[in-house]
Amino acid sequence: MPAGSEWSLSATESPEKIVFDGPVTELTVSVVNGTVNVVGTDGGPARLELTALDGPPLKVVLRGGELTVGYEDLRKGSFFSRLSRKTWNRSADVTLAVPASADVRVSAVGASTVVSGIAGRTKVTGVSGDTTLVGLTGDVCTETVSGRVEAQRLTGDVRCNGVSGDLTLVECSGGRIKADSVSGTTVIDLAPAAPVVDLAVTSVSGEVAVRLPSSADATVDAGTTVGPVSCSFPELRIRDQFGARNISGRLGEGRGTIKVTSVSGAVALLHGPDADDWADGDDAAPGAPAGARDQGKVL
Repeated sequence: MPAGSEWSLSATESPEKIVFDGPVTELTVSVVNGTVNVVGTDGGPARLELTALDGPPLKVVLRGGELTVGYEDLRKGSFFSRLSRKTWNRSADVTLAVPASADVRVSAVGASTVVSGIAGRTKVTGVSGDTTLVGLTGDVCTETVSGRVEAQRLTGDVRCNGVSGDLTLVECSGGRIKADSVSGTTVIDLAPAAPVVDLAVTSVSGEVAVRLPSSADATVDAGTTVGPVSCSFPELRIRDQFGARNISGRLGEGRGTIKVTSVSGAVALLHGPDADDWADGDDAAPGAPAGARDQGKVL
């Protein structure tokens, strides 16, 4: 490994690899186009592999446990505030293996991001690149404009903000889940093993589907101003008042909270698979978002 704590990685014909001697407790990555892959590990030193680079060199700095990967010309101030059309003509494909306990922050423009196996806090901020999150046990925050966010097996608190990108959470068992969208479709599966959940989803015109196991335990308040609603739970009430449609009631003892608010998008509360019957394929209920399964009451 080169001496010191800074490296400058330029485009080469073979992959660039760095094995870090020092501990890594925080990781910050800022890239334009390409791919970012972050993997949490249980042992061994942190590692970086750069498999493709087009444009300016990547600056890598390890100092005081904080590992940063980004561009020298975009290091000062906010990453997004420094961007211009001139700086978009670049790309990098980078993979990082860091301790699972590390906090991870990724800022990406046009780049696809995959984060897996992290127990620390994870934050991904993007413009148009897609985000994939798998097996994260720490708190998660995503902020996107048009990129899709797809996540599986999140067990910490989850906060997602989006404009037009779709959001899909599968087997989610976090205690607090909050999602805000303008026009993107939101689909959330709560895992059967989820604790008492605090779920809040807001949307303007995007469709929203929440799939719940039969063991769901929550007070429900879900509605849309002008869109259709559907519900697979007979214990919940559907009401239509002055054009607005609302689903309300209690599942189980009502210890958790499920609140869904939409202006013109469809809203669906549907039966999801229980612990022993996760199934492939979806059959959407009439008026429910694409991908929602199990037909229920529709208004």
